[in-house]
Amino acid sequence: MPDAIIDRINPTEIETITHLYNSIFRPEREAEWITRRMGVPERTLVQVARIDNDAVGFYCGYESRPCPPRMWLVGVVPDLRRTGIASQLTDAAEDWARTEGYKHMRFECSNRVRPFMHLGIAQGYDVVGMRYDRELMTNLVMFEKALNESAE
Repeated sequence: MPDAIIDRINPTEIETITHLYNSIFRPEREAEWITRRMGVPERTLVQVARIDNDAVGFYCGYESRPCPPRMWLVGVVPDLRRTGIASQLTDAAEDWARTEGYKHMRFECSNRVRPFMHLGIAQGYDVVGMRYDRELMTNLVMFEKALNESAE
């Protein structure tokens, strides 16, 4: 497993995230779309995984007080998938959430994105529900994880 360095970056540094997003996902998106979807910068956690000087993955999430923080988007370049980089990104996000005093972490995933569903289960997330997304026209599976043994 490559040992990536996880850097927290300012959400306004959107060029790196846009480049990574468009290297990983389709359809490609403009920086404005990503900025609009991320929301308020001071409530956003953006991380980049680097190996040497190459950005190879990213994490975007946001605070949703009083609810737990949510993972919005996690991506790893195709050549380095299944190497543990996404796990390193989510572990770093969970560490941040614990530091911020959160007891749980959440994310939603399209039922069609099976590798990320497997990652969530492997990382200790529980399926806590499902909802239909009209924009995506698919079911989203909702996951949640207790961050501390004392979390309810």
